[in-house]
Amino acid sequence: MEKHIGLWIDHKKAVIVTLKGKSEELQTIESNMEKHVRYKGGSRGKTAYSPQFLSAETQEDRRYREHLNKYYQQVISIIGDVDSLLVFGAGEAKHEFEKRLAHKGNQVKHIHVEAADKMTERQIAARVRKYFEK
Repeated sequence: MEKHIGLWIDHKKAVIVTLKGKSEELQTIESNMEKHVRYKGGSRGKTAYSPQFLSAETQEDRRYREHLNKYYQQVISIIGDVDSLLVFGAGEAKHEFEKRLAHKGNQVKHIHVEAADKMTERQIAARVRKYFEK
């Protein structure tokens, strides 16, 4: 039996809809991500380019990326091997996730990525069912 998965994802939450035959399973994963802080300006020390120097902005960006990587890895582990995957959502997370998935070499036969606005879980499930009815 073919396994189809629809994934609505952004940096805060992922909603996974798994379709196996006529059955449907819905899972939600929260990233528990803090808001990404953007710094304005700043000052540097006299040894700004020394090997030990890391600005607060660089440290915060690194922490943010590490948290995102853990979040994407959690979603990948839940998805597992799948025949078809529909990835959609608002923002850049869908493309970041697609790159991460390709890099990991998972057994996904077909991936389709498209843009979508914020949606309720019922809207997400309906969109996934409609996409895989084709």
